[in-house]
Amino acid sequence: MLRAVRVAILLFILVSVALGVWRTRVASVEWKYTLPVNLYPINGDGSEAASAHIRGLNAEVLRPVEAFMQREARRHGLGDRASIEVRLGPEIQAHPPPLPQAGNPLAVAWWSLRLRYWAWRNSDPGGPGPQVRMFLLYFDPNRDSPLSHSTGLRNGLLGVVNVYADPAMTAENNVVIAHELLHTLGASDKYDPATNLPLFPEGYAEPDRIPLHPQSHAEIMGGRIPVTETGAVQPVSLNYALIGPHTAREINWTGR
Repeated sequence: MLRAVRVAILLFILVSVALGVWRTRVASVEWKYTLPVNLYPINGDGSEAASAHIRGLNAEVLRPVEAFMQREARRHGLGDRASIEVRLGPEIQAHPPPLPQAGNPLAVAWWSLRLRYWAWRNSDPGGPGPQVRMFLLYFDPNRDSPLSHSTGLRNGLLGVVNVYADPAMTAENNVVIAHELLHTLGASDKYDPATNLPLFPEGYAEPDRIPLHPQSHAEIMGGRIPVTETGAVQPVSLNYALIGPHTAREINWTGR
């Protein structure tokens, strides 16, 4: 009997947590109120370049992400009903748990739980309702190795974004931040991971364009601007990115 009670209590806790996660996910894309997006800088490599860059950060540097979302919401006919508010939080000294190198589903699930616990311990966005938390790891732009892959999680509304500590790369950093932000809201990648080329048609900003190439913009979840059938380039800023209809459906911007 005692074992049955313990199992029942555990099941109740698990169901309660799952229900809370589901409610937060749904509420985050109801677009009834402005969605806070809290951005926390972290010195990713301990470099002085990253420290200096973080000291010079302010919310205005990240405001283009907010403007991008509002511009695209209006383009999809939502007016001001689908807005976000970018908030720059304090620098965080602790580092999030690293994403496992292998794609083992159990390892990724365990990492996701650890990340959510770490975020709970190291950040406090404050206020009621759903809020996105994104941790921006800044790295010296003169590093020899490329940055690790960034990630955004729908469960927990969390993102870990690796970016360069270089004012000249702010606009490109904002493209990456916006991409991962949309992951937290339920958007999926729309590029081929083997080639990094956008998938047609969902990964194209202008799939009906004639001729099809070159495209003038990137679909934000496609990641790149297709310039030929086998070539694509990174958008230099969010001015060259759009949210396509497939992504709009995923974040509940259509059928309203």
